[in-house]
Amino acid sequence: MKKRFDITIAGEINLDLILYGLPEVMPLERELLASDFRLTLGSSSAILAHNLAALGVSVGFITRLGDDALGSIALERLAEKGIDLTRVKRISGSTSTGVTILLNHDGKRHILTYPGTMFEMAAADLDMAYLASGRHFHLSSLFLHKALQPDLPRICRQLKSEGLTLSLDTNDDPDDRWGGALDELLGIVDIFLPNEDEACRISGKANAESAIETLAKRVPLVAVKCGKRGALVQTGNQHWHVPTEVVTPIDTIGAGDSFNAGFLAAYLRGEAPDACAAFGNRTAALSTLRPGGTESFRDPSLVQDLLADAR
Repeated sequence: MKKRFDITIAGEINLDLILYGLPEVMPLERELLASDFRLTLGSSSAILAHNLAALGVSVGFITRLGDDALGSIALERLAEKGIDLTRVKRISGSTSTGVTILLNHDGKRHILTYPGTMFEMAAADLDMAYLASGRHFHLSSLFLHKALQPDLPRICRQLKSEGLTLSLDTNDDPDDRWGGALDELLGIVDIFLPNEDEACRISGKANAESAIETLAKRVPLVAVKCGKRGALVQTGNQHWHVPTEVVTPIDTIGAGDSFNAGFLAAYLRGEAPDACAAFGNRTAALSTLRPGGTESFRDPSLVQDLLADAR
């Protein structure tokens, strides 16, 4: 039976407000002037959905957000790429759509997030038949889904029983505990996509090479994002180091989510794990050529060049 979507995503959505040129140490009660500012689509789940759709992947997206201007702008960005938003829930009330303020200091960042409605999305907000109408299901930002997290193992088992493959990117844990539903989910998902720091914290290992060995005993396919060093990939006893594209980055915000988009797009095409990582490295590199995690993918010429080179 043909599925409606290539991938379905249930996740958070917000905007990123990015300020450049601020000092890393910022004194109180002073007016500090930024050298540049960008407003872009933020949040790991929404960035992934947007960039997958830009790559030609059909995406169904569920989220909960406020009935406010921030939410409207975020949804407009997803709608530009033809993402199905028919199951999005807009909520009027005291909680608004979340927002992240990023202070960029020559590649290092302060990341300040107001979670807003992303903390409130619960199992009752999810249309399970809709999620099951995809070939694959992805979950990002595990630790920001406070209300949803306890039900995620059950949800993922149900989707897997209906024939979907599953992927997970936890992103950071603001509490630095790395617990909750994570351990159970690692025994369910087919693909795990942490960055190097996350992989080490979750596995308790000192480096990415040791971490991926440990994680690959739990998850069939693991890809660890290592920034300039590229990616480590392992499935069973097979492992690869896949070097990254060499570019001069403007902004690395969203590069990890863009790697996930390339990796999953290639995976859904049936490509081998190392080829998935190679395409993920290329989409990550592409994302760094514009400010924010989606702006490169809003440039048709950049995306066309990427896809042409991939053929």
